[in-house]
Amino acid sequence: MHKTYLVKTLLAGFLLISGFLAAQEVEHHDEASHEGSEAALEEEIKEDIDHHIQDSHSFTFFSDTETGKHYGFPLPVILWDNGLQVFSSSKFHHGETVAEHNGNYYKLYHSKVYKTDAEGTINYDDDHHATNEKPLDFSITKNVLMMFVTGLLMFLLFAGLAKSFGKGPIAKGVGRFFEPIVLYIRDDIARPNIGPKYKRFMPYLLTVFFFIWFLNLFGLTPLGVNVTGNIAVTFALALITFVITQFSGNKNYWKHIFWMPGVPTPMKFVLAPIELLGVFIKPFALMIRLYANIMAGHVVLMSIIALVFTVQNWIGGGLSLVLAFFLSIIELLVAALQAYIFTLLSALYFGFAVEEHDEHH
Repeated sequence: MHKTYLVKTLLAGFLLISGFLAAQEVEHHDEASHEGSEAALEEEIKEDIDHHIQDSHSFTFFSDTETGKHYGFPLPVILWDNGLQVFSSSKFHHGETVAEHNGNYYKLYHSKVYKTDAEGTINYDDDHHATNEKPLDFSITKNVLMMFVTGLLMFLLFAGLAKSFGKGPIAKGVGRFFEPIVLYIRDDIARPNIGPKYKRFMPYLLTVFFFIWFLNLFGLTPLGVNVTGNIAVTFALALITFVITQFSGNKNYWKHIFWMPGVPTPMKFVLAPIELLGVFIKPFALMIRLYANIMAGHVVLMSIIALVFTVQNWIGGGLSLVLAFFLSIIELLVAALQAYIFTLLSALYFGFAVEEHDEHH
């Protein structure tokens, strides 16, 4: 009897231990599955944010992750590879396939076009950077297309505004909204910061203000464009300001850089390199300020919107949605503010270049 009781006790203990281990295994599996789904969601969100802030060779409105379909339209790919190579970006199928054209094979890798073989082989160096040959890329990308659209919009808008002024002193239609902005740029930015010679800089100041402002506004739409958050675009804008400043500089401008009047001669040799360095720092600051503010705004806004999907309760999701809404309102102000700052600083640099100094004073 004692033996039977002992066997039953051991068997019950074994069953209890087995059940406990099985339950722990199921719980561990559920936690692993939950962690795996969270990791997959985070990776998908990261890819969506990267897709939004990066340029691309096709214009995609949205994608269906379940079916893998992309809804949008392709853009022309223009390459120089032993001659001009022009074909549609649909051959890349959003980077999933290799494009063949005139016996050459090209692969889209991290939004850049590389020359490859029929299998799409990408070679890497020790730092995992692609070493394949890159042809010169003159493609009409999503950012380039939006710059063309913005340029056309500005041309139609201000051509109509100029036409309405030809008929009378008061603008008509949508021109009534933009006329005060044009007058503000003339009277409160160009004239006080440049001086009597402000008129010759007005075309550029008006163009750069509305160009940056419109592109910033397009970046806040669901179209997913981030033109002014591209450092190549801000570099080009800052370079134009730099070139205009240097070619507009008078003798007083260059004299105050290399041989400052009223400064002891030994100090001139110390200050001249610093002043010359400042000539290049100013456009660099223009480039970084616009790029960093717009890029940071896009990343933060997209990240807050992503919290709606990652937070697993309606309170957190609702608060994230409300925060994203208010941040979008702030980004509307930032869009105009960054255009204003770029225009104001450009006007200041032009004013430094053309200012006439009274040496006796």
